[in-house]
Amino acid sequence: MEEAPVEKKPVGKISHYFTNIGVGVIELSDELKVGDQVSIEGATTNIQQTVDSMEIEHENVQSAGAGQSIGMKVKDRVREGDLVYKLG
Repeated sequence: MEEAPVEKKPVGKISHYFTNIGVGVIELSDELKVGDQVSIEGATTNIQQTVDSMEIEHENVQSAGAGQSIGMKVKDRVREGDLVYKLG
């Protein structure tokens, strides 16, 4: 039996990456919550990971919605313009 393809829903894009702390800033176009599985994809980026924590203005938040920018620890380098998808 074939596995159904994982559904990918665009939730935002990377607007900045802080190399020294390994944090990507995501401009959200949809809701994202701690615990969600995301895929970050770009020309040279392909990362899948769980959202362990996210911050808005240095405050930890459990969820954020469209129009907000969040900081999220990423396990590898991401680049400005990379697209962020929620897997589900």
